[in-house]
Amino acid sequence: MLIEAPYRKAIDNYYAVLDDLAHKAVSHEQALRPAFQNLLASVGKKVGWTLVPEQRLPNGKVPDATLRDDFFARGYWEAKDTADDLNDEIKKKIAAGYPLTNTIFEDTRRAVLYQDGQRRLDVELRKKEQLADLLHAFTTYAEPDIEQFEQAVGEFKARIPELAQGVLNIIARERKGNKRFVAAFAGFHELCRQALDPRISEAQIDEMLVQHLLTERLFRTVFDNPDFAHRNAIAHEIEEVIDALTSRSFSRADFLKSLDRFYVAIEDAARGLQDFSEKQHFLNTVYERFFQGFSVRQADTMGIVYTPQEIVDFMCASVDEVLQQEFGKSLSTPGVKILDPCVGTGNFIVNILRRISRRDLPKKYAEDIFCNEIMLLPYYIASLNIEHEYFKLTGEYAPFTGICFTDTLDLEQDEQKTLSIFNPENTE
Repeated sequence: MLIEAPYRKAIDNYYAVLDDLAHKAVSHEQALRPAFQNLLASVGKKVGWTLVPEQRLPNGKVPDATLRDDFFARGYWEAKDTADDLNDEIKKKIAAGYPLTNTIFEDTRRAVLYQDGQRRLDVELRKKEQLADLLHAFTTYAEPDIEQFEQAVGEFKARIPELAQGVLNIIARERKGNKRFVAAFAGFHELCRQALDPRISEAQIDEMLVQHLLTERLFRTVFDNPDFAHRNAIAHEIEEVIDALTSRSFSRADFLKSLDRFYVAIEDAARGLQDFSEKQHFLNTVYERFFQGFSVRQADTMGIVYTPQEIVDFMCASVDEVLQQEFGKSLSTPGVKILDPCVGTGNFIVNILRRISRRDLPKKYAEDIFCNEIMLLPYYIASLNIEHEYFKLTGEYAPFTGICFTDTLDLEQDEQKTLSIFNPENTE
């Protein structure tokens, strides 16, 4: 049998490590486990999966590893000692409630693959062809719900240009005969000129309306915050314009009905996210895919590719370290101001909130943390993201007033003071 290229090198490395351990007479589970873990991590990476060791599942069980893509857990791995009876150990794990959706149980000699609750493969790991078959079956399996989700995301991305043009056509039609919409749009446009950019065009405002209309439900439901559109200062202003837009004949519910399957798929995926980093990565990925369909030009020119969580974590930890070593302070110290000038979806601020002591967090949140964002969708996501994290950390809801919808790179401070205000909080 010709072993496929994605598996060949990883399998050879796996056998080399096992041979080296055997030569040293090492046979216990803790020493052997990393070899198979590295094998899974390597082949998983080829298909876009990340291996997360010992991630706690919603039912409290902790497999030795979970392999995830951008949205879902795609497979699990359980290592057992060669001194144990593998079949007996599998029975114990099944009785304890471990997942069997796509799960490998192995003891270095044998591996058993369960998929969809059924025993699919039982292989001898020292037989290269059998190991390759196991890895192929494991990494190519997708649960029906996952297949439906991926299909829905692909269709949504493909349909974004058509849907966006549909909204633009409605806007053009309503401009001709809907006086309420014309007045609301003109007022909003003037506010944007004053608070964002004097040169902002009608076409750019149209894009804001499209973005808001197509994604507001998605980000509202991901955070379980049904009042967001009416409470957030910017979202409220845009809702006023859209209410006017839909006041004559256009039904928002009817227009968006065709997207229900996509929205439900995204919402179901979000409910399964447990970890802080997973949620951030999820939001960033959804956002990037939306803009790749909505506006490739904007995705390129505005840099809509977000900093990996590991780098965010390192940078925040580094700043805290420097504060302590050089200034005798920390991120928690009252009066230490924090500004993210281009906040994106809020990853850095959320990471920082988690580093601030619970005692100091309310005061820091209200007085010392600020961020700006020029694009509407990341502004929305960051607002929700930061407020949601604060609620999770404190058990109390408080609006985040430190976020501003503005262009940090084009602020004209003196002129801003003399202009009429977008809203008092945003201008201040």
